[in-house]
Amino acid sequence: MGTESANDHNFSSRNETIEGKSERERQIDEWLPITSERNAKWWYSAFHNVTAMVGAGVLGLPYAMSQLGWGPGVTVLVLSWIITLYTLWQMVEMHEMVPGKRFDRYHELGQHAFGEKLGLYIVVPQQLVVEIGVNIVYMVTGGKSLQKFHDTVCPSCKKIKLTFFIMIFASVHFVLSHLPNFNSIAGVSLAAAVMSLSYSTIAWAASVHKGVQENVQYGYLAESTAGKVFNFFNALGNVAFAYAGHNVVLEIQATIPSKPEKPSKVPMWRGVVLAYIVVALCYFPVSLIGYWMFGNAVKDDILISLEKPAWLIAMANMFVVFHVIGSYQVYAMPVFDMIETVMVKKLNFKPSTMLRFVVRNVYVAFTMFIAITFPFFNGLLGFFGGFAFAPTTYFLPCIMWLAIYKPKRFSLSWCTNWICIVLGLCLMILAPIGGLRTIIIEAKTYKFYS
Repeated sequence: MGTESANDHNFSSRNETIEGKSERERQIDEWLPITSERNAKWWYSAFHNVTAMVGAGVLGLPYAMSQLGWGPGVTVLVLSWIITLYTLWQMVEMHEMVPGKRFDRYHELGQHAFGEKLGLYIVVPQQLVVEIGVNIVYMVTGGKSLQKFHDTVCPSCKKIKLTFFIMIFASVHFVLSHLPNFNSIAGVSLAAAVMSLSYSTIAWAASVHKGVQENVQYGYLAESTAGKVFNFFNALGNVAFAYAGHNVVLEIQATIPSKPEKPSKVPMWRGVVLAYIVVALCYFPVSLIGYWMFGNAVKDDILISLEKPAWLIAMANMFVVFHVIGSYQVYAMPVFDMIETVMVKKLNFKPSTMLRFVVRNVYVAFTMFIAITFPFFNGLLGFFGGFAFAPTTYFLPCIMWLAIYKPKRFSLSWCTNWICIVLGLCLMILAPIGGLRTIIIEAKTYKFYS
C-alpha cells in the first residue's frame, strides 16, 4: 500500500499528478466531494457562483447604504464589484498555473504561494470562518424569512419563536447535506440562483411601487459621532459580506474538466462573467432604489420594510428561503471536504457512507445551534464580512499573485494589487469593529432562545 507515502499526512500529495498517486489516495480523491467528479459544464460555474455570491447580503445593502450615505455608499459598492471581479479572475487564472497540477482547493493554492505549513495556517482558518460564518448567517436568514412568510400569510395566527423556524430550516439540510459532491447539488444551486434574481427583482420593484416615503431622510440615523462612525464601519462589513464567492471558486473550478488545449479557466471565466452580470442586476437596483425610497428608515432586511402587497412579500420571503437552502449547500461542501479529508487521511477512517452521514449531520446541528443562540443578522453580516471575507475576497488573491508571479515593481499589475491589498486591509480592520458593536448593542435587549 506504500505506507510511507500513503500515511505521510500532509496535504501536498493532492497537488501531485494523478499518475503519481497511490491507489489509496486515488480512491480517497474519488470519494471526496471536491475531486470525485470533473464533468461540470461552464454554466454550472455561473449558477454556483451566483448562488455563492448573491445571498442574505443583498437584502442588507439598502440598510448599508443608509449607514454609508449616497457618495461613499455608491463608491464602496462599485469599487467592491470591480475589485472582487479582478481578484476572482486572478484565482481562476491561478487554478492551473503549474503544468500537470490543479489547485482544487483554496488552501492548496495558499500552500503553493506561502509554503506547505504557512499556506495552511494562513488560508484554512480564514476559509473556515467564512464558510461556517456564512452557514450560520444563512440559518438565521432562512429562519427569519420563514417567520416573515408565516406572519405575512397569517397575521392573526399565534406568534411562533424564531428558534423553531431556524429548526425547520435546518431540517432541510439534514437531508440535502448527504448529496455527495458539487455536481449533485447543481439542481439545488440552479434553483437558488433563479430565486436570488427573483427576490432581488421583487425587492426593488416593490420598493418602486411603494414610492418615495413621506418625510424621507437620507442623513445618518445615529445622532452621536461615535454612532455614525461605528455604523459606517459595520456597513463596510455588510458590503464585504455581499461579495463572498471567492471562498468556493477554486472548489467549483475543480469540478470542470480540463485539457491542455482547453484548460478549465476558459469555461470557468465564462461562467464567472455571467454570474457577475447577474450580481450587478441584483445588487445595484436593490441597494440604490431601496435606499432612495426609504432613506435611513430602511430595515436591515429590505423585505421587512416592504409590508404590502402581502402576497408578493410572502412570495419573496419564500424565494429567500429556497435561495439560502442552495447557498448553504454551496458553502458547506468545501467544509465537508476539509473535515472528510482530515478524517480519512489524518485519522485513517475508512471512506464510507456512515462516516459522511455522521460528519455532515453533526456539522448541520452545530450551525443550527449557533444560529439559534446568536441570531443577530445585521451585526453578524458586519463582523464576518470584515473579519474574514475581506482577506479571502479582497486581498489574499493579490498577495498570492505577487508572491507567485512577482510582477515588476511599479508596473500596472504591481500597483493594482497593492491598491487592492491596502483597501482590503482597511476593510478588515474597520468592519469587525462596527459589527461587534452592533452585536453588543443588540445583545443588551436580547433574550436567549426567545
